Amino acid sequence: MKHLAAYLLLNLAGKTPNEKNIKSLLDTVGIEADSGRISDLLAQLDGKDINELATIGSTKLATVPAGGGGVSSGGGGAAASGGAPAQEEKKEEAKEEEKEESDDDMGFGLFD
Repeated sequence: MKHLAAYLLLNLAGKTPNEKNIKSLLDTVGIEADSGRISDLLAQLDGKDINELATIGSTKLATVPAGGGGVSSGGGGAAASGGAPAQEEKKEEAKEEEKEESDDDMGFGLFD
């Protein structure tokens, strides 16, 4: 991944991403370059347009599920079976939090 990042940075800077330049860039940030991986990377990307590859990659990435989008089926049961007490508890908690916050400043303002 670090070799690919160096390749992309060099490409963005308008420099030729070759083994020497990738090693030099990685050396400037204290990363040891692996000649074998650089050679493999350069062989795989030889003759390909990096911008086209990035576009293809982002369309593929858009189809990957990111999680957290599902709706729970059990969430409505609590409100239907007595949601009022839960609302009262929330109000009491909010009042307690307000008291705690006002006690924290001990009479001193932020800009006093």
